[in-house]
Amino acid sequence: MNKGELIDKIAGDAGISKAAATKALDSFVNTTINTVKKGDKLTLVGFGTFSSAKRAARTGRNPQTGKEIKIAAKTVAKFKVGKEFATKVK
Repeated sequence: MNKGELIDKIAGDAGISKAAATKALDSFVNTTINTVKKGDKLTLVGFGTFSSAKRAARTGRNPQTGKEIKIAAKTVAKFKVGKEFATKVK
């Protein structure tokens, strides 16, 4: 499913226009990104938790040459699936 199909589904299920569904989805996505970017968690009970984690700098290897390379530290986004979501997917 892509973003357009998701918007169609949201609009149909909620009985709202596609424009309103687009605004709602965009607001959710932007709020999630900004929350995780600040280092906070966003938890949707039964669905999952969006958060961020710091990865330490490390040494890796170039798979083509085998030469060691330095991989810089960075912050990454994480998503942990909620229990209800996980049990429904089985």
